[in-house]
Amino acid sequence: MSTYHKQPNLESVTTINEDGSKFNIHPADVKGKFTLLRRLTGWTLVLIYALLPWIKINGYPAVFIDLDKLQFHFFGLTLFTANLWIFCFFIAGLAYMLFVLSSIVGRVWCGWFCPFTVFLEHIYRRAERLIEGNAIKRRKLDESPWNMKKILIRGTTWLSYVLISLTIANIFLSYFLSPPKLLSNIMNGPAAHPKEFIFVLIFTAIFTFMFGWFREQFCIILCPYGRFQSALTDDDTITVFYDFVRGEPRGKKRKKGDADDQPLGDCVDCRRCISVCPTGIDIRNGLQLECIACSACIDACDEIMVKVKRPKGLIRYDSLNGITKGKRKILRPRLFLYLAFALLGTIAFVSLLPNAAGEIHADITRMRGPAYSANADGVRNTFHIVITNKLNKETSFSIDFKEKDKYKLIMGTSKIKLAPLAKEKIAITVLAPYETYSGPETLHFTIKSDDGSEAKISIKFLGPSATLFRQQFGSEKNEN
Repeated sequence: MSTYHKQPNLESVTTINEDGSKFNIHPADVKGKFTLLRRLTGWTLVLIYALLPWIKINGYPAVFIDLDKLQFHFFGLTLFTANLWIFCFFIAGLAYMLFVLSSIVGRVWCGWFCPFTVFLEHIYRRAERLIEGNAIKRRKLDESPWNMKKILIRGTTWLSYVLISLTIANIFLSYFLSPPKLLSNIMNGPAAHPKEFIFVLIFTAIFTFMFGWFREQFCIILCPYGRFQSALTDDDTITVFYDFVRGEPRGKKRKKGDADDQPLGDCVDCRRCISVCPTGIDIRNGLQLECIACSACIDACDEIMVKVKRPKGLIRYDSLNGITKGKRKILRPRLFLYLAFALLGTIAFVSLLPNAAGEIHADITRMRGPAYSANADGVRNTFHIVITNKLNKETSFSIDFKEKDKYKLIMGTSKIKLAPLAKEKIAITVLAPYETYSGPETLHFTIKSDDGSEAKISIKFLGPSATLFRQQFGSEKNEN
């Protein structure tokens, strides 16, 4: 069977032929309000991806993963690897918000915002159309024998894929190196920075393969989100639907007096919706796993409806209940459950973030050796406090603690001056005088900077029971 035409069905995916070979999908161009809006959205996301490493906040790129110093800079906040666990709550909240979105509007994320779709539809396929022509020309090129013209055209296309992938890979690397350092490495050449060069080569190869050949099979075969859709959607989920009530029975408009003259639906069976689909399905077969709700078929069908002088919206964003009953229900029990989980994750993340991503990072640990020492003067504990300056300027810090009326803090200096992102370990001794010692309790320290930011840490002060302590050292204290 020729690969030029293929009828989508519900028994197998369109991207695989009967012999197991890959069927190349070449979606036709389409114009319309959704296509324009989706293209603007896609290019905005691409622009954000390219510019984020260049936008500096608090002296660092807006998003910067510094592997050398094991630091993560996120829109002015600095996190260390020990703090990254709090992103589990952020990811959980984001995942449940995606569940909410999917329950309301299906796979709109896939068709509009997914990075894979954005790069494929708005960069790689645009380059392909520019070099090889429209969908009909690209299909004919597939069918034509290999000759010098086909080698030249396809070679140019794949060269563009490699160059685009190389650019995307370098931008990706800039999230780990920062753009100035990346440009310096490029100027110095691959031999001076072999690890970075290999990184770029690997990701260039991956991107070229995924966006140049594998393409929509990633959405159909590898991405798990399509599988989730069947569990997350119901008859009230708004997604791309064909109005079979209005459209069936489909067929070309017949002249009056024909032998088979009978009332027909609004669908003229032009197959335009199939020709523009990036995953090669027939939306008229109903909701399918391969559909990414991109809206290309909506604009294509509306264009045909205008030409045949019929109302738009034969294919539209709607729900199954909206099609069959004329009404749909947005608020459903599952939405409240997903929202509850999303809010829990978000609240946990927001409450933990200020402490983890504050301008000061501080830790306190007990020094090695005996847990405490005791004599007639009182009970002593020794600790190490590690302070990290997360500001992009030299800053002075001081240490204070809540229980200072009962305890004495002994340390070498009252002020600690640190360079940007520098850290220092300070040895301190806390003395509980004989007169005020009342047994073990928790000490609460506050690390304050000159600009008013602070970090709070706490640790247990250890010692004998107050009664035993005074029995042992009371007579010695009285003698003194």
